[in-house]
Amino acid sequence: MLQHGEQAFAWLLDYLYAGAWQLRALLPSKLAQHLRTSTDAQAEHIVLIPGIWESWQFMTPLARYLHQAGYRVHVVPTLGYNRGTVPAMSEIVARYLADADLQEVVLVAHSKGGLIGKYLMAASTQGYRVNKMIAISTPFSGSGYARYAPIRSLRALSPNDVGVLKLAANLSVNARIISIFSRFDPHIPGGSELAGATNIKLETMGHFSLLNDQRLKQAVREHLGPTGSA
Repeated sequence: MLQHGEQAFAWLLDYLYAGAWQLRALLPSKLAQHLRTSTDAQAEHIVLIPGIWESWQFMTPLARYLHQAGYRVHVVPTLGYNRGTVPAMSEIVARYLADADLQEVVLVAHSKGGLIGKYLMAASTQGYRVNKMIAISTPFSGSGYARYAPIRSLRALSPNDVGVLKLAANLSVNARIISIFSRFDPHIPGGSELAGATNIKLETMGHFSLLNDQRLKQAVREHLGPTGSA
């Protein structure tokens, strides 16, 4: 059982991480183009889907790690800060997959990004392009805190939201999802377990800060195919 001090520390680290990467996202960068390169012609294509109010830069530590391991890592700049509905954001990712003609893609998604990824896999005409998804800290059953949010886009992640309930009831793609989450997530009190999926609870704390935890990086790598540098 976590002490209040440990929980407070997890909240602090989460907001420090979020604040730092929100600021870094304002700086110009050529990283996105670099991440798509690989010395391995057979390397898997990984597509990142950030969480709500997050730019893709939120996932930079994990993106760099996977690229250094030899994978081709794609970002979807047109998602912006991921403020739209799950179906609308799913369509943006689907369009990217179609335009780039990507096949056998692995989605690596954070928080709301996991809901977008599941919707894409289950309901999009481009879902066939996705092999599997690794979801990190995703509120598959919603977050109890979201119902009190003053912003509609956040309230849409509450456990009683119609969209969340419909997506949770769709079990068709759960077997192709790996859900990874912390033993304590300050923002998802109900946890991120998904019926029928591969569920991995790490001995970590945090929702945002988890993205830069070495244990998370290794867990993601373990569920990807080999590369020439593996």
